Amino acid sequence: MTELAIPTCIADITPAWLTAALGTAPACVVDVCPERIGVGIGIMADEWRIALTYDEPAPGQLASVVVKLVSSADENRALANERNLYESEVRFYRELAAQTRTPVPRCYYARKAADAADFVVVMEDLSQLTMADQLDGLTLAQAKLAVAALADLHASWWGKVSTPELDWIPSIVHPRMKMMADLWPQLWPVFARRFGADLPEGGETLGEEVRDRYWPLLQELADEPWTLLHIDYRCENLMFHADGSGLVVLDWQSIGRGPGTYDLAYLLGGSLAADMRAAHEEELVELYHRELVKAGVQDYPLDRLWSVYRLAHRVAGTATVVLIGVGTDLGNERGVELVRTMAHRHFSAAVDAGTPNSAALA
Repeated sequence: MTELAIPTCIADITPAWLTAALGTAPACVVDVCPERIGVGIGIMADEWRIALTYDEPAPGQLASVVVKLVSSADENRALANERNLYESEVRFYRELAAQTRTPVPRCYYARKAADAADFVVVMEDLSQLTMADQLDGLTLAQAKLAVAALADLHASWWGKVSTPELDWIPSIVHPRMKMMADLWPQLWPVFARRFGADLPEGGETLGEEVRDRYWPLLQELADEPWTLLHIDYRCENLMFHADGSGLVVLDWQSIGRGPGTYDLAYLLGGSLAADMRAAHEEELVELYHRELVKAGVQDYPLDRLWSVYRLAHRVAGTATVVLIGVGTDLGNERGVELVRTMAHRHFSAAVDAGTPNSAALA
C-alpha cells in the first residue's frame, strides 16, 4: 500500500488522497461527497460514507466507500487510543482478515500513526445490506446467521492464537483487563446511579458481586481454550443480506484472545431482547456448538461449553456496558438509550445464567 498522510478529519479526505488510497489511476477521483453515518452507533470512531466522482468513468469503478477516522469526541478518542483500538483494527485488516473465514468488509487502505491516535480505514460501502437496530434486537433468523458466523470466526483461530506473533492482541487476562477490574469499585456506583433503574431484579446485586470478583472470574474463564475474539460482536456490527443468505461482520477495533464463549454470551446477552434470548438461548448455544464441531473443533463437549457460557455472561457484556456508560461521551440521546437497553439485557442474561458450576470447569 502507498503510505499517505493520515487524515485527521473528513476535510483531509480529498479527491487526490482517495485517488492514491484506492489506486484508481489512470482515472482520478475529482469530487467527493461525504455523509456522516453511525451517529450513536459507532462510538469509538467517526464514520463517513463518501460518494465518488471520476474524471474518466469506467465500468467497475467504486461509486462510494466508507471511511473510518479517529473519534472527534475527546473522551472517546483518548480511551480508544489508550486501548489500542485503532491499531488493532488496522492490523486486523492488514494481517488477519485473509485468514478469517467469517465474511468481513473489503478493505482498500488502512493505516495508523505511530505516535498519535490518528488512523484511517477505507473499506467497501455495504449500504445495500441491512443493519439490525440494537434497540430492537435481532430476529431469530438473524441470530442464527450471527451465531453461525461467530462459530466460523472462532473455528478459524481455535487453538492458534497463543503465539508470539499474536501477542499484540490483548487477551481477556491482559493487564488492561486487570485495570478494568481495579476500576470496577469506582465505576460501579456511578453506573448504578445513572442506570440502576434499567437493571432487572437482581441486577444490582449481581453488579456488586462482579465488582468484587471481576478479576478472579476472568482468570477462571481464561482457563478455557483460546481463539480470536471480536469482543464487540453485536447487532450494529453486523450487516445482513436482504435475501437472508448471510452477513458481513464490521468493526474489528476491539479484537482479543480468549474463550469463544465470551463473544457468544456478549452476542446473545446484548443483541436479543431478554424474552427472545430466554426463549431461544438453548437452541442458539447448541447451534454454535454444532457449527464449531462441523468446522473441526474437537474435545469441547456441549456441557462444558454451557458452563463456560454461563460464566461468560458475568464478565462480558456487564463490563462493557459499565465502562461505556460511565467512561465515554455517548454522543446523543440514542447513545444513552443504547446503554440503557444493553444494561437491561446483559444484566438479565447474567442473572438468568445463575451461578456457574465451577466444578464443571475443572
